[in-house]
Amino acid sequence: MPDPRSAGGSLNSHLAKQALRANQEAVMMLLNRRTLLASGGLLLAAACTRKFGSPERAGTLPIPRLVDARQHGQLINLRAQEGETTFFPGRRSATLGYNGSYLGPTLRVHRGDDVTMTVGNSLSADTTVHWHGLLVPGELDGSPHQLIAPGATWRPTLPIRQPAATLFYHSHAHGLTGEQVYSGLAGMLVVTDEEEQGLGLPSDYGVDDLPVLIQDRQFEDGRLVMPTGMMVASQGRRGNTILVNGAPTPRADVPDRLVRLRLVNGSNARIYELSFSDDRTFHWIGTEGGLLARSVELQALTLAPGQRAEILVSFADGKPVALVTAQDASASMMGMMGGMGMMGDHHDDEDDASTTETVLTFSPRPGLGGRAAAAVPLLLAARTVPDPEAAVRRRRFVLNMSMGGMMDSDDGAYAINDRPFDIDRIDEEVGLGDVEIWKVSGKKMAHPFHIHGVHFDVLRRDGDDPDLLDQGPRDTIVVKEAVELLVRFDQPATKAPFMYHCHILEHEDEGMMGQFTVG
Repeated sequence: MPDPRSAGGSLNSHLAKQALRANQEAVMMLLNRRTLLASGGLLLAAACTRKFGSPERAGTLPIPRLVDARQHGQLINLRAQEGETTFFPGRRSATLGYNGSYLGPTLRVHRGDDVTMTVGNSLSADTTVHWHGLLVPGELDGSPHQLIAPGATWRPTLPIRQPAATLFYHSHAHGLTGEQVYSGLAGMLVVTDEEEQGLGLPSDYGVDDLPVLIQDRQFEDGRLVMPTGMMVASQGRRGNTILVNGAPTPRADVPDRLVRLRLVNGSNARIYELSFSDDRTFHWIGTEGGLLARSVELQALTLAPGQRAEILVSFADGKPVALVTAQDASASMMGMMGGMGMMGDHHDDEDDASTTETVLTFSPRPGLGGRAAAAVPLLLAARTVPDPEAAVRRRRFVLNMSMGGMMDSDDGAYAINDRPFDIDRIDEEVGLGDVEIWKVSGKKMAHPFHIHGVHFDVLRRDGDDPDLLDQGPRDTIVVKEAVELLVRFDQPATKAPFMYHCHILEHEDEGMMGQFTVG
């Protein structure tokens, strides 16, 4: 088998350490500028000054620009850049974004096409773009092995061969992922196909088909700040303000009919418990890997970092309503550490776990969009699930963490199977086309576990049947008790390996990550 560390842009140990040191210095320079902003100091002279996402068709909810690959000759250009974003009036914050100051455009690709991505890096640090949920070979995945140096450009051609789904693209530069995603390097990637289009689902982007990228961020005096301190490594970066598409608790004007929400948890660490303020029901139709076989009627939905969900909700009653979430218990605990430089503007009412926070409000508007009302289809997308009896191997993974671990520590406090991440070590070797069962559990707390290059099904949770919300094709799942995953490996990874890791980004950066080849 070829050595995956000799191809696909991967680094040897010496270069990796040099690059990481240089990147950390560059990030510290950016953070120092960010600190100056937070204290009312100097602004970035060369930065972009536009306010992200002026309202487009959906009231005050910013709708990221839609870039459809077919309308651009199967060529999409992205550029990672520094900028300034006004989240609150009169308060500018230093941020990062793709083709703008914060976040990136929504990219739409079509099943069966080959799409070339031209990704430039205008930052002062290395970066990558990982196509989270896209099934492509390892050298195209955008992992830490496909670093893009400052001033450089990466041009992968992505074969789109999977069913319709809502995906997520973001930075994945090891040691910098948490910082860069928190600062804005993320966006939505949508795969569409004829089967989905034939279902009659709401599909007017920005009108009845809304991108909803949810993040929590920390603000002090209206400016974005980077949380630091002893709890960041163990709990991940969390914030006192919820953003949707880069705006704090915005309002969306929606048609008074069925609307499709594409929910993406873009937070570094927070798990959301989503419902509507009037307890209305909605229909869950899609997971990370695409549409479910049947729609599921729910009143609440859990969404962990890296997870996506598509839902249909009716606004036919014409009544305003809010998408809400339960309070973040971990953030409340961290808020009490404010004297240690943790959370900043902490509010007493956030200690009340019985209350909810507003994520996004909806104002129905008669006749908006002009399309006929869609109906909720009972049957969605048929798919073939691998036979568990076909599994050729079982593997065991334990996500380890020491509560005493600190950011930038060398004691291996964050690891998988007691081994912190090493970019020069291949942890597992898998056969192309093989079916395996991976049993995964987490210590100390619940972890969102993500596997690159695959979609999997949940077989069992804690020795019992999967939970209702475990169903469908997944690429990210919450584990604490042991969860058995049925995985088929159809994408090669010999030129560069795939990753598996905790999607609490600070855990990932600290070493809770491994890598595997497929060949």
